Amino acid sequence: MKINIKISRNAVYSVVLILFLGLSACAQPDGAAIYQQYCATCHKADLNGGNSASLIDGIWQFGAADNYRFRNIKFGITHMGMPSYGAVLKDNEINAVIKYVNDSEKNSGAVKPALVKELETLDYKLNVETYAEGLEIPWAIDFLDATTALITEKPGRLRTVIKGKLQPEAVKNTPTVLNEGQGGLMDVAVDPDYKENGWVYLAFSHVLEKANKGEDRPGAMTKIVRGKIVNNTWTSEETLFEAPHELYKTTRHHYGCRIVFDPDGFLYFAIGERGMKDDAQDITRPNGKVHRINKDGSIPADNPFVNSANAIKSIYSYGNRNIQGIAIHPETGEVWATEHGPFGGDELNLIKAGNNYGWPVISYGINYDGSVLTEFTHKPGMEQPSLYWRPSIAVCGLDYYTGDLFKKWKNKLLVGALKYEEVRLLDIENEHVTHEEVILKGQGRVRDVQTGPDGAIYVVLNDPGTVIKLLPKLD
Repeated sequence: MKINIKISRNAVYSVVLILFLGLSACAQPDGAAIYQQYCATCHKADLNGGNSASLIDGIWQFGAADNYRFRNIKFGITHMGMPSYGAVLKDNEINAVIKYVNDSEKNSGAVKPALVKELETLDYKLNVETYAEGLEIPWAIDFLDATTALITEKPGRLRTVIKGKLQPEAVKNTPTVLNEGQGGLMDVAVDPDYKENGWVYLAFSHVLEKANKGEDRPGAMTKIVRGKIVNNTWTSEETLFEAPHELYKTTRHHYGCRIVFDPDGFLYFAIGERGMKDDAQDITRPNGKVHRINKDGSIPADNPFVNSANAIKSIYSYGNRNIQGIAIHPETGEVWATEHGPFGGDELNLIKAGNNYGWPVISYGINYDGSVLTEFTHKPGMEQPSLYWRPSIAVCGLDYYTGDLFKKWKNKLLVGALKYEEVRLLDIENEHVTHEEVILKGQGRVRDVQTGPDGAIYVVLNDPGTVIKLLPKLD
């Protein structure tokens, strides 16, 4: 006997879809099982820490963001005894472990410990005060006067703190920024002659309205403007630097950027190589460089490449990977900069006119996948760093201490570190670092550090969106 069964096409599709979803679900790595197999020996089965740190206490010494955790698992933290798992775990398995840890941390109810109130350094005992909180990814701070500060938030807001109170409304009419990847509103700098001229300077990621021919999305590049703040509104904007639009990049990382002024009134800023490392060696392109302009945007006549054909005339140095810290020595006027290395090889450099700082031809770092970036750490005609950090500390924010509250720290260099959540204090003599001390640790990702007009040290923390101030503790 024959039985004819007709199955509709939709029914077939439904069966296929169910099978596909079932197989896809089965194909998803089991983060909990992978953790127990590879991680529990050191971090314990309950993630509370054994031979190594707890993973659910809210403290992430080597970076809280998922991309940091991914790198740490894949490539290891060799100086801390953590092996690399890139050879035994696939990327999706690592991501499954990260998700399991994130979910476990969330379910544990762990809250990052409150900010410390007191610290002790070699020279001083410190009080730690909260200056501003509730900010969204703060990036930089500068001061209009002794009672008023400006703080940038990466999504594109310029905030004001007046007499210790964060104003609820952001400054209106500030430039539109590309808040994507590492881009956004970055630095703010107040003109040294602000009382006379009222100028405030901003650095941000600027995006084209449409993609250049042959590109899949609009390009972006770091842009520098200045303006005035009147009745909490950004006015009188002037563009000081905007690269030729055909040189904009479709990548969304390595924008730089800091703005500083030297005693002669020149304005310096840095643009990262935008992920196009070979561009750092090409003076016809703006990325991977330190730039110097006059405060009105004009080009100084003695800039090193002002007479070079096709060069970007504002370039002051080149071969720089991604500088996010620049400071001017208060006595000598020297320009110092910290730049992110790749996997290892963060650098402190004394920036001099026309010098080549080597990226990517020479480096003390390696590629993020563990492969060799370059076999060279030295090359003729390329500068050596005054100091390099290996492993990287993710340097960000730089300032010479110029106040009077910490007299023993006068003219010493304050260095911020995102990854290790640190502020370091460096002694420099004859262009070389002679001593390094960690004076703040574990309070959040340090994006900026500045001497305030009151002599306190102000520290901008990306996470938890707070600015703190360090003061000497009075006996």
